[in-house]
Amino acid sequence: MARRTTSGLLFQGSDWNFATLSRAYDAIEQVALEEMGLSVYPNQLEIITSEQMLDAYSSVGMPLMYQHWSFGKRFAYEEHHYRKGHRGLAYELVINSNPCITYLMEENTMAMQALVTAHAAFGHNHFFKNNYLFRQWTDAGAILSYMDFAKKYVTKCEERHGTAAVEAILDSAHALMDQGVFRYRRPPRLSSEKVRERARERLEYEEQTYSDLWRTLPQVAESRDPAEAERDASERKKVLNLPEENLLYFLEKHSLILEPWQRELLRIVRVIAQYFSPQRQTKVMNEGCATFVHYTIINRLYDQGRIGEGHMLELLQSHSNVVFQPDFNDRRYPGINPYALGFAMMQDIQRIATEPTEEDRDWFPSFAGNGDWMETLRDAWANHRDESFILQYLSPAVMRKFRLFQLSDRSSDRFVEVASIHNERGYSAVRSALANSYDVAANQPDIQVMDVDLLGDRQLRLQHNVKHGILLDEGSRDATMRHIRHLWGYEVSLAGVDAQSGRTVYECSTAKSSE
Repeated sequence: MARRTTSGLLFQGSDWNFATLSRAYDAIEQVALEEMGLSVYPNQLEIITSEQMLDAYSSVGMPLMYQHWSFGKRFAYEEHHYRKGHRGLAYELVINSNPCITYLMEENTMAMQALVTAHAAFGHNHFFKNNYLFRQWTDAGAILSYMDFAKKYVTKCEERHGTAAVEAILDSAHALMDQGVFRYRRPPRLSSEKVRERARERLEYEEQTYSDLWRTLPQVAESRDPAEAERDASERKKVLNLPEENLLYFLEKHSLILEPWQRELLRIVRVIAQYFSPQRQTKVMNEGCATFVHYTIINRLYDQGRIGEGHMLELLQSHSNVVFQPDFNDRRYPGINPYALGFAMMQDIQRIATEPTEEDRDWFPSFAGNGDWMETLRDAWANHRDESFILQYLSPAVMRKFRLFQLSDRSSDRFVEVASIHNERGYSAVRSALANSYDVAANQPDIQVMDVDLLGDRQLRLQHNVKHGILLDEGSRDATMRHIRHLWGYEVSLAGVDAQSGRTVYECSTAKSSE
């Protein structure tokens, strides 16, 4: 039996104070840890104003962030729409760190403070700590100290080299953030001491750049035996570990013109991009987990008599807004709401584990009727990303609820075909198609560094592996290539190669675009 306050309720009005927040936190923590079996980082709750929340929006949600003009631009944009009433602000912001920092808006009512505490401080927190992507690819214990270092380092660079010079490098690095992550091999762990030591050395000896060494090397004669040239190309690819998927990493390590402080700026942007990579791959699961956790906790507290009916109506209204899924022909339709899909799937897992139908037993024999829905959910939260979670757990019942079906839209046809409907074969096809749409690696352009002759023309040769005939937008492609050239210092070429046939689809270069 949960310990109650004198009145039995955790709070009675809409106003809050720190004593009430503490009392609500203790009750939420008891349900989360003892009844739901969640495992979380230590929590740190901070109260911030709406302006501070807007500032956090503009700097990619980090409490410590270096300055850049794009953050100010976004702040002005978000503030304008917020002041005009065109959009609201998030009730909270949570940082994947150890301790886990949750920012609560001071304008929230007490009921909302309780909801977002359950949502962020326990739902998101549990997911951050236990999901395999975050465990393998991020270091929650080091990110805050690293961001503190990054902010101070950028400030020192601005003082030493000028704001314009620093922003020019950051502009180009930001343009490559999506191509600045390791997808198939684990990046090295952050080490604050090593980071500071390397930064100190680079600032002290920045004049000793190794690009000067390459300038003294003689040019290799253009007329070489083809077999010898092929052997040389194979050898240099081996030395440079090509092909390389992480463009920022390659430029940081091998650019012939960057000074040490510029390389460190590239590394800072690359570390931030890597930090956010798991979040892009787990949007449905992460938000679904947090929503399911807050919904379960507030209902449990209501059942215990610790939340009043009036406050419960407020909480349910807010929850309904979060999981609202507009129809495809609704002007508000933004695509599939990740909160709605994630929450629906997790509620469905709870139902299948406790009250399965014959259809459920056929589709999910491993956990249908096992009775332990929380263990099933904890296992799913720990071992999947959006693609695999949908592929393994999306049920026909949820597909019917969301009225999902698959269209075949070939460019060669003058019509759109309904390829999969609600039958056994159709359910499998719809589930696979939806899962593939959440595969970040499959849906982002696959661009890799293929070759560069450091002793020859030094042209950086990139390859875009074209999937399903989807080409890059020419405007953004050419602009991005100019950013790569700025960081590389020499011409850059890009060849689009069909991923299936190996046929070259297009070729372009910074030399041609500048003519």
